[in-house]
Amino acid sequence: MKIKDLLKKELMIMDLKATSKLEAINEMVKKLKDEGIISDEEMFKDFILKREEKGTTGLGDGIAMPHAKTTAVKIPAVLFAKSKTGVDYEALDGEPVHIFFMIAATEGAHDSHIETLAKLSKMLINDEFVKELMTCENPDKVHELVDKFSIEENSKEETKIEEKKSLDEPYIIAATACPTGIAHTYMAAEALRKAAAEMGVKIKVETNGADGRKDVLTTEDIEKATGVILAINRSIETDRFDGKPLIQVEAKDGINRAKELIQDVLDGKAKKFVAEKSSSTEKVESADKKGLYKHLLSGVSYMLPLVISGGILIALAFLADTLAGVSADQVQGAYGSTSKIAKILMGIGGAAFGLFVPILGGYIAYSIGERAALAAGLVAGALASSGGSGFLGAMLGGFLAGFVVKALVKALDGMPKSLNGLKMILLYPVLSVLITGTIMVLALNPVVSVVNNALNNWLQTMSGSSAMLLGAILAGMMAIDMGGPINKAAYVFGSGTLAASMATGGSSAMAAVMAGGMVPPIAIALATTLFKNKFTVAEKEAGLSNYVMGFSFITEGAIPYAAADPTKVIPASVIGSAIAGAMTMALGIKIPAPHGGILVMFLSNNFIMYLVSILVGSIVGAVILGIIKKEVK
Repeated sequence: MKIKDLLKKELMIMDLKATSKLEAINEMVKKLKDEGIISDEEMFKDFILKREEKGTTGLGDGIAMPHAKTTAVKIPAVLFAKSKTGVDYEALDGEPVHIFFMIAATEGAHDSHIETLAKLSKMLINDEFVKELMTCENPDKVHELVDKFSIEENSKEETKIEEKKSLDEPYIIAATACPTGIAHTYMAAEALRKAAAEMGVKIKVETNGADGRKDVLTTEDIEKATGVILAINRSIETDRFDGKPLIQVEAKDGINRAKELIQDVLDGKAKKFVAEKSSSTEKVESADKKGLYKHLLSGVSYMLPLVISGGILIALAFLADTLAGVSADQVQGAYGSTSKIAKILMGIGGAAFGLFVPILGGYIAYSIGERAALAAGLVAGALASSGGSGFLGAMLGGFLAGFVVKALVKALDGMPKSLNGLKMILLYPVLSVLITGTIMVLALNPVVSVVNNALNNWLQTMSGSSAMLLGAILAGMMAIDMGGPINKAAYVFGSGTLAASMATGGSSAMAAVMAGGMVPPIAIALATTLFKNKFTVAEKEAGLSNYVMGFSFITEGAIPYAAADPTKVIPASVIGSAIAGAMTMALGIKIPAPHGGILVMFLSNNFIMYLVSILVGSIVGAVILGIIKKEVK
């Protein structure tokens, strides 16, 4: 496929009117919508803006390449736009942007489309191509220029192998990758190749793009390489570089600092890379330094889909019985399983919910000790579930299993390499399950079950000022760092109370936590609506999306505002969230699932007052922010 098949004449804006980044994005997205390229203008724009949050696509030298891959795209296309005056696009070099290529890729982008976009990305590294683009006055000239440089690019590809042969050592290898795998991946690769050619250095660059891995680095390449450059914004396979001098940077640095990175490798500034695990021996190393908190979050991330799906289905089972005219008093102990529909929902939901404790233990262990620790972690979680220690027991059991496996790896390290397979298949699982299970049964379960029962009883009996205080603390924690460690600590506590509270309609602690997480973005959205003189045009426009994020329980929507003005946004958010959490606890509101925002709120025991609590907290937060924030000049 030729570049001009994607870069159609009707998708060219030869005189972009926008002067700001958001205005430019709006103008280009509208053009794509008007030409039938995208089906949902707001959805596509949201994907573009989310990509910009990860790092500007203003590449410097007057070029920007905003891009998104989403189901909102009906036909893959590239829009070209040129601004005569320049746009303040927050480019990497701080200079105005004059040339834009907005890429609209379908969710299942075809390989030929990706290859075409890769060629376009490489052409933008060519200074002469960019210089001539600046002089194009109409779409025909743009097409002529693209054709001209496409032929030159193909010629370069054909001679690339011969050029490599003529270059002397040293030999550098590199890999590039960006989140979408469309633009930065290929531009970084081309920049590194161009810089190496100019410096007389032999290089091979592997691209990990949307069309898969290309120019894959072989074992031979790695063995003879002087050093490795990774220009990546997402995870790729790195264990293969064990023992090699390696520099890792973001993809944008591969574009803008290519010569510097190559020179650093040549000057011996790259540090020796030590892999965390060796896939060839299936050995689990002790180099995992993620920390207890991140191991816990790893387990929680695997657990959440089960808690959410199970909790909602169990709540729907209760609703089905209610609609069928069955009350809890009529069928003691069988409420939620009496009518046929309720029984089906309860069976499915109960199966999902019953798995979340073992999965929590299993994947905490997996985070610590990789595949070898999974079996012991799952068994620890299952024993915690059956032994009464529940959520807390599974957490401790998961950590126990992970560290037991790491100890076993060290203890059995001296065995012959020929027995490595036996260790993974037999020794690690049998010994780790035996040791972990014994400690769980004899020590952890008896102690933790007492603590777990006491905690659940305390939560069930809380009322009055003590309940309001707990609700205020949990909800306030959700707003302090908005997705950070404090927020996650409150969230983990709330979701951990669900298992013991499902029979009574859900958890009041979880209701306070969700309310606290919904308030900050809603409060900011309200503030941008009520106090327009306190926010920039861009902040007011972005504020509208915070209504959606807030009611969807996406606290992170408030982060850009908090980062820009933390001394005002964070206190206002914390106060508003604390008020909402205190109100939900005082009103005895319970919720059966840990996520879903307003959709799951309908399954609470008092939707109206739950909504009122969140709105009151949001209004208070918005008013405080509006009062303490300075006017925009």
